[in-house]
Amino acid sequence: MKKSSAKPGPVVISTWAHGLAANAAAWKVLAAGGRALDAVEEGARVVELDPSVNNVGYGGLPDRDGEVTLDACIMDEQGRCGAVVFLRRIKNAVSVARLVMEKTPHVMLAGEGAEQFALAHGFKRENLLTAKAKTAWEKWRKKNDRSRQKIDEKNHDTLGILAMDRRGNICGACTTSGTAWKYHGRVGDSPIIGAGLFVDNAVGGAAATGKGEAVMKIAGAMVVVEAMRRGLSPLAACQEAVRRIVKSQPDYKTFQVGFIALNKQGEYGAYSIRRGFKYAVCRSGENTLFPAKYFRKR
Repeated sequence: MKKSSAKPGPVVISTWAHGLAANAAAWKVLAAGGRALDAVEEGARVVELDPSVNNVGYGGLPDRDGEVTLDACIMDEQGRCGAVVFLRRIKNAVSVARLVMEKTPHVMLAGEGAEQFALAHGFKRENLLTAKAKTAWEKWRKKNDRSRQKIDEKNHDTLGILAMDRRGNICGACTTSGTAWKYHGRVGDSPIIGAGLFVDNAVGGAAATGKGEAVMKIAGAMVVVEAMRRGLSPLAACQEAVRRIVKSQPDYKTFQVGFIALNKQGEYGAYSIRRGFKYAVCRSGENTLFPAKYFRKR
């Protein structure tokens, strides 16, 4: 865990290399004195709109039927939250999730209902399947017999983003197009409050990435935040969640899961099952990508 002698905020932390772009957008909001909620939404939107990112938003790899479906959630410093699952034909799932939080009495909308809600609030239907993603899907389909089509467990690099603003408030967001070639209708941990994302402004926030089914089985983000509530550092809290997966899921050697965490003191940390997970941190305008510590090398 990297520490700073500076004041707790502002700071933003995101998953994977695409987190650098997310952080840059979020930092503009934070540096101007903006709210952490606006920062995480802006950061997530940048990645959702980038067609070169094949696991989030526009450009995401489709399910086995060739359709891109999106999941996202957002949570603010007051404990309010919103989510969308199995959202189709709408580019910025995180912004729809925020509207669910702010405009409805619900936490989550799904499928056609989520799409109708987005359209009613000014979003437009758009094709999310890029030519590159379509070519990859067609290639995969030719190589896989219908009865033996495998899910691509390597393509699950969710964007999770946590930010603390000048007022010391913490907010978070999580967005993904899900595992490549997933079954039509599959939903992972990313839009699930308590699994892919959780924020308690009195303690801190956490987000997960990797195999969503593994994270959901332990309510991963909640585990991390509750560990920080007991006094563990963000790094130690992420380690606890990973150890829980390792202990309870015998097949843990076959997949990757990583966690990021940010506490009320502005300290942050990250940990994963195996080597390779990276996370980006921006503080005082300095945006840096770090390799996360890990449980096992392979």
